[in-house]
Amino acid sequence: VVIVVLFRDHNSKQRERNQYKQRKALLTTQSPPTVSLTVMAKYAYAPLQIDQNRRGNQGGSSGNNLSGMMMSSSNNNNSNIPSQADKDDGNDQLVQERMPMCVAICVLLAIVFVLSKGSGDIDLQAQQQLQQQQQHSLRSMDTPQVGATAATATTATTTASGHHSEVYPKPGMVQQQDLVDMNMVPEAAPDSLAAASTTTVNTATIETPPVASCPDCPTCPEPTTTTTTTTPNILDDPNALMAKLRQDALDSTPPHIIECSSAEAGESQDACHLPKSERYTALGQKGATLWMTGCSGAGKTTIATALEDLLVKHHGKHVYRLDGDNLRTGLNRDLTFTEADRAESVRRTGELATLFSDAGVITLVGLISPYRGDRDLVRKRHEDQGIPFYEIFLDVPIDELKARDPKGQYARVDSGELKHFTCIDDPYEEPLDPEITLKTHELKIEESAKILLQRLEKDGILMGPPKVTPPGLPNPDGDLLVDLLVSPTEAPSKQAEAATLPKVLLTDIDLNWLQTVAEGWAAPLTGFMREGILLETLHFNSLLVDPFNITGNGDKLTTKTKFEDFNPHRPNHRVSMPIPITLSLTEFTKDSIEQSGKQDVALVTRMGKMIAILRNVEIYENRKEEIVTRMFGAIDMGHPYIKNIYAGGDYLIGGEIELLERIVYNDGLDQWRKTVTELLQEFDDKGADTVYAFQTRNPTHAGHAYLMKSAGEDLKRQGYENPVLWLSPLGGWTKSDDVPLDVRVKQHEEVLKMGTDHPGGLDPASTVMAIWPAPMVYAGPTEVQFHAKSRRCAGASYFVVGRDPAGMKGSMEAVAHQDDDLYDGNHGRYVLQNSPGIEDMKMLSFVKVMYDVTDNVMKVPDESRMDDFISISGTKMRLLARNGAVPCSATDIPTDLVEANCIPSGFMVPDGWDLVVDYYKNIDNTTRWIPWSQPHVDPPAAEGTVSTGSFGFSTFAMQNVGSASFWHDIEYMPSAYKNTEKGIINMVTEIPMYMAAKMEVDKSSPGNPIIQDSNKDGSPRYYTYGTPFFNYGLIPQTWEDPDLKTGLFGGDNDPIDVMELGSTSLKMGSVTPCRVLGSMELIDEGEMDHKILCISLSDPDASRIHNMDDLEAVKPGYIAKIVHWWKYYKTSDGKDVNSLGSETPRTVDQALQVLEEVHHRWRSLCGLDGTRRTALSSHTDGFWLASQGCRA
Repeated sequence: VVIVVLFRDHNSKQRERNQYKQRKALLTTQSPPTVSLTVMAKYAYAPLQIDQNRRGNQGGSSGNNLSGMMMSSSNNNNSNIPSQADKDDGNDQLVQERMPMCVAICVLLAIVFVLSKGSGDIDLQAQQQLQQQQQHSLRSMDTPQVGATAATATTATTTASGHHSEVYPKPGMVQQQDLVDMNMVPEAAPDSLAAASTTTVNTATIETPPVASCPDCPTCPEPTTTTTTTTPNILDDPNALMAKLRQDALDSTPPHIIECSSAEAGESQDACHLPKSERYTALGQKGATLWMTGCSGAGKTTIATALEDLLVKHHGKHVYRLDGDNLRTGLNRDLTFTEADRAESVRRTGELATLFSDAGVITLVGLISPYRGDRDLVRKRHEDQGIPFYEIFLDVPIDELKARDPKGQYARVDSGELKHFTCIDDPYEEPLDPEITLKTHELKIEESAKILLQRLEKDGILMGPPKVTPPGLPNPDGDLLVDLLVSPTEAPSKQAEAATLPKVLLTDIDLNWLQTVAEGWAAPLTGFMREGILLETLHFNSLLVDPFNITGNGDKLTTKTKFEDFNPHRPNHRVSMPIPITLSLTEFTKDSIEQSGKQDVALVTRMGKMIAILRNVEIYENRKEEIVTRMFGAIDMGHPYIKNIYAGGDYLIGGEIELLERIVYNDGLDQWRKTVTELLQEFDDKGADTVYAFQTRNPTHAGHAYLMKSAGEDLKRQGYENPVLWLSPLGGWTKSDDVPLDVRVKQHEEVLKMGTDHPGGLDPASTVMAIWPAPMVYAGPTEVQFHAKSRRCAGASYFVVGRDPAGMKGSMEAVAHQDDDLYDGNHGRYVLQNSPGIEDMKMLSFVKVMYDVTDNVMKVPDESRMDDFISISGTKMRLLARNGAVPCSATDIPTDLVEANCIPSGFMVPDGWDLVVDYYKNIDNTTRWIPWSQPHVDPPAAEGTVSTGSFGFSTFAMQNVGSASFWHDIEYMPSAYKNTEKGIINMVTEIPMYMAAKMEVDKSSPGNPIIQDSNKDGSPRYYTYGTPFFNYGLIPQTWEDPDLKTGLFGGDNDPIDVMELGSTSLKMGSVTPCRVLGSMELIDEGEMDHKILCISLSDPDASRIHNMDDLEAVKPGYIAKIVHWWKYYKTSDGKDVNSLGSETPRTVDQALQVLEEVHHRWRSLCGLDGTRRTALSSHTDGFWLASQGCRA
């Protein structure tokens, strides 16, 4: 730091005294001589002397100029002129008083220069700034200036032609004149930095009053004119100087400040702040800057205000708007309109916007910001901080701007009142590659705002968490994509683990729900509901979640329910969850899990496939009545899904899912089954900027197509460029009288094939068809919320909803509304619009459409010509299809379609109509149709067998290729063991271990195949009590004769049953040598049904197990498990508990005695003991006995 000290030497003091003499002479004459102004300013303290004299004049003129001071002195008869001694003392005193202040100013100036100067000639600049600071200090002490009385000072600019013109400031500036005062630098007129550093010469000419006679002088001097010429530089313009100082300070400032000990110099300081991801997630939005640039009047403030209104009021977002007006009242109050100050304004605003946006505020900036480089620096600042930045160019022609002229500025420019006006005579550099260009002269204000809003939605700015879906599509609920399928590399080990876990049986409806959860349709669920989650669903139709652990509740959905230990902070986000997704189990399965001591279970389909693992399970009571009343709001025991709930077990099990393999149904429709991840990719491949979903429970006719196409056109009018239609047929369980899934899907295929060539067709280029996997539950307003929510999870922003969505008529068991709509037709749409957690998903409502006979198109009817429109209801369509209606004449459509038995040609695509007619004409042939998504899998068949029909359905049958009959042509006891071990029998496996499909040998059909057992109503029969933990089948060449009584009960008229108790699943139709261990006697509906217990000779434990005692020793608790099963296995079907002849199994010898008797009875049945067929009881009527081993 260089300290400059002012001092006076002897010579300077002498010169000062000479000056005094001259001044005294002037004051004693009437005509003072010309004064050289350069002398007056030679010493820094000389003006202080004059200032002291002026201030001593208490009664004189108050004029602030030299002439005024001299006149004042004269009028006071020189009373204020001191003696020489007083003068000397006064000078010394004044210097002593003023010197400390001058020194302090110099020290301060030196410090400023050292700190701010980055490079260059420091000594020269310090000297120049010292002079400038001294001169400004002198002015602040009321230094007299040459005013109008003495002379007139003017400012001029010399141009190349010698022409003189006034220099106008930038818009909004106050024009000033340069003043020359005793060689002191005047206040510069505000101008650009470039203008301040030109070679323009300022010339001040001052003429003194006429010279009076001078008797003391030998000759009187001639009147003189003293001209002072200066060449101004940056120091002559305070604004330019300030800009230069600012820039130097910025250039010398380190790019990063270390904000905390966790950060390092030159690196990001994010470690010192709350992470953006957490901040944004908690706020429910991301920060971003929308920088609107364009000429004055382009609409920056207007559009920003409209957007702010939308974001705050309609979306509840934190937004702040920055523009020139609110910034110049405070932050930018010190800035002018010079180029440098405009750049500084942009820089400051950019820094402020960066901070606002970093804090999670959507910041709207409206500045002309004419220079591209300045805007680019702001962009880079945002990019460096990882903050979204949108440059929005409001591109409006100048003529349009002049026509608007909201502030009258363009008129002032045209009149010449304003100069240097941006976009007119000052430059505006258009953005080269803005994010958005708005031609606001071609758009309404709300349209411009909507375009910006849609861009923010598309980029995920209006959501706090990271965006995980393609641009334009919403995040799934919980903001995480759910895909629970294990990787191919993990699958083998997971499958092996599943084999060791307790088994939980899945019904086909449960399998639909498993698919719904595992593929992400019910996000953020990752498993079947735990008790607490179920309670929130039932009572709030929604869940509070914290997937990013902002409030410490990140594991809320995946931990066991606690009813006493609550987190003091509630989760911060609510998502829609109106439908319970639960898995029921029986007491038998519950006990099996608890006795295993394991926390995980394997989920097994009715076909015996281990499809998933459920982790960290939670078992709780199945409060069926509470679930039904909260879910349906109706009492109807005939309601099909209510029946399903009451048929479930008395317990529910929750936990997290690991899907071991993809769920497929092999029904010819799997190409239309897409996971959420796959569907999002397809939407992205089509370039969708929004998706609208249309759910179908019926074939699609032209009225539906009209609504779908109209919705797409409406979305385009809203600003979307490529809305994609999702045709979404229901795929899960539906009630029996709904149109089957395969009929609907194949009809939809024809609609897409026809395209736009038919009024009932759809454009495949803008349509995606994908089956929705969840079951229908027919819960009206409650269920429709789930329909919308699950479509949102897969990328839809709009959902088309009609009258009475998800409703149905009450059954005859309903307390109210028997054979009438259970729910009001308008309630579903109303509830959906206002449901909690639905976020920003929007609903598109059905409108009534009718068939226009004038052009064969379905449309909204024209009220002025209603006679041209006919109504074709769903009921009428079904009747016409049953009657096989053919196309009507295109030019002569009858009023009564049913009577004419024709269908208008524009009502449905032709091939689609043929499919509908085929279905309704063959509706009773249920085996032809696929009503809903049920697995069609190959049976676990043994070698030497052949199958027909669909496994698990009533059409299934398995034959033994090697012999004519499973029942009659396979040996009762394998001959290889007859002489080596007693009690070895052959077992024919009908139901492999873990398989719930109830199979049995068909006694009536040729070859006695293994078929699917049926209930009394003809539906396939399944075990529902749990997964069978044994292999089940028959012993060939046996028959339990109804006439053979055991006590009061005769046989069940079937081959004798056998349970194989090993640890390995046997193949269906296999013949397995099995060691008899004992037997049980089941009394089932008045019949004695013996169950032989055995273990396969190939089982790993066979060598250790020879009887029931050995079984209990090797597998403790197994006998009790067997007894429990046979007593209670029918209770889950609503039947009574079975009775046992004894709860203690019979011994091996007792079992063998039973076997000998039933084998003997079979021999009689087949006539091998000479019994004639006519001698058999009526119980055997219809038996097929014509096999090689029986009565062939």
